[in-house]
Amino acid sequence: MTNSEDNSESEKKSNSEKDSEQKKKEYKLEDLPGVGEATLQKLLDAGITSVRSLALYPLIKLQEEVGLGEKTSLNIIKAAQDVEKMGFKSAKAIWNKRRELKKLTTGSSNLDELLGGGIETGALTELFGEYRTGKTQLAHQLCVNVQLPYEQGGLEGNALYIDSEGTFRPERIIDMAEGKDLDYNNILNGITVGRAYNSDHQILLVREAPKIIEKSNIKLIIVDSIITHFRSEYIGRGTLANRQQILNNHIHDLLRLSETYDELAIVFTNQVSANPNVFYGNPIGATGGNIVAHGATIRVYLRKGKGEQRVAKVIDAPHLPEADAVFSIVDEGITD
Repeated sequence: MTNSEDNSESEKKSNSEKDSEQKKKEYKLEDLPGVGEATLQKLLDAGITSVRSLALYPLIKLQEEVGLGEKTSLNIIKAAQDVEKMGFKSAKAIWNKRRELKKLTTGSSNLDELLGGGIETGALTELFGEYRTGKTQLAHQLCVNVQLPYEQGGLEGNALYIDSEGTFRPERIIDMAEGKDLDYNNILNGITVGRAYNSDHQILLVREAPKIIEKSNIKLIIVDSIITHFRSEYIGRGTLANRQQILNNHIHDLLRLSETYDELAIVFTNQVSANPNVFYGNPIGATGGNIVAHGATIRVYLRKGKGEQRVAKVIDAPHLPEADAVFSIVDEGITD
């Protein structure tokens, strides 16, 4: 076979894959066998708005939380997974997909380099550290940056900010927008804020997110912070197991969102606690235990540096080495 024939065959396969992808995107929930009007409404009420989100939904939760029967749940999940072709894939196919992943700039080239190009889409990034280490500042900056064009490190989308600590400040967004010569009115309009007043409300806001994601072109979800309500509401060792299981479900709700939507970056901040049993080394560690540690795809520890400087360290990531980077927090936002 000649080179021209090879190229022609390759183009045919590429076009075929594109056609297949286009057909998949056009497939709606109501097109699935077994999804009638009543079932469709239950799915939509539960925040399951696409075939892919249904394919990723756990069977037991579909029965217990959505209220569908076992047989119906099995049938429609199987149908959704068939549409999404959720079987085995070659490592080459996964590599090709990862090469196309978009990254969201933090505003600091040092921090972007540490993270392999910026905040990764399709993943959960955890920022943890003591107070005044820049977690919320970085979260605010990302809400501005996500609205930038692709060529400037943005995702040309909007942000959903779930605020559990009451620390979201539009004034800070305005400073950061003006620091990039952007119209702050447009930037503010591109950020949807949900104030979470307790852990149950926080969980509900995340489950309601799909309706907002599709309506408002959301490309970034911030949860600031993920643990604060859980720490205050579940007190004592007797409540720990229950807290961790609920927190585990909450993190997996976020994971499913990151898998469901293309070009969606999810960042949550986390608090720290001191381990009194550590006599040597750093006694500071992230709260939430192993549940949060295993749930986050990329974990970044933030600490104070000199003056306006902050130090970020990758603690855990499947593709990044442990390393440090220095960035600064100034009036205009995050910078080197």
